[in-house]
Amino acid sequence: MQIGGVDLYVNHPLMALGSPDWIPDDLELGERTAASSDTHVIVRVQAQTTLIKVRLFRDHGTGTACDSSFTTVFDGTLYLADRRFAIGDVMGESRFVKYIGGPQRWRVRVSVDDPDRYAHAADVVVYPQD
Repeated sequence: MQIGGVDLYVNHPLMALGSPDWIPDDLELGERTAASSDTHVIVRVQAQTTLIKVRLFRDHGTGTACDSSFTTVFDGTLYLADRRFAIGDVMGESRFVKYIGGPQRWRVRVSVDDPDRYAHAADVVVYPQD
């Protein structure tokens, strides 16, 4: 079930997903399609020219379907201390925060429309970690 969505205009070509807390300074993307820490995932997006469309889904055990043409760039767990999920550029200038409740540790899957260059859209699925 979709629980949130946002069209973001970002100034920086890296989008951060996860905890609303500060992004760790040592989180580097390099040549990878995504990088993660215990609390955040970062992906490369198209900055300053178009809105980035992000849809947030919560999976209730039914296998939430995202856009089948997207490529999964992250599938792992994130720690959300205050049970809120944030989406925004790494500079913190554009940001959307959604309270998702539940436990503090969540399984997160991030899929993007263009994993090799600069994404214009992303689907994020969260479900409680057992």
